[in-house]
Amino acid sequence: MAFKVLFMAHSPDANPDKHNWILETDMYKLFVVFVKNQNQAIEISKKLAEDENIDSILLCPGFTHKDVAEIVDATGGKVAVAVARSDGPSSRISAEARRREGWMK
Repeated sequence: MAFKVLFMAHSPDANPDKHNWILETDMYKLFVVFVKNQNQAIEISKKLAEDENIDSILLCPGFTHKDVAEIVDATGGKVAVAVARSDGPSSRISAEARRREGWMK
């Protein structure tokens, strides 16, 4: 049986039905989904928790503490939920890249 993980990231132009993929080995299954907003994130989390029995969710740094709590609640507290955070310099570099690409005004 594989360890199943969902990685979710925000993208302003995301369409979760289109922007997703699965990578897997015999022991690991990674679901990757881009979402536009928190409602989509909750919907995807609930669906994969129910349909795939995922073990863990890893969120991009754009998810807030409140967002994390809502996802924990949506999955019934049965899925580990973590957020990928970085140090100050790395956060500034990443923010500048998103600004350059038009994510922020």
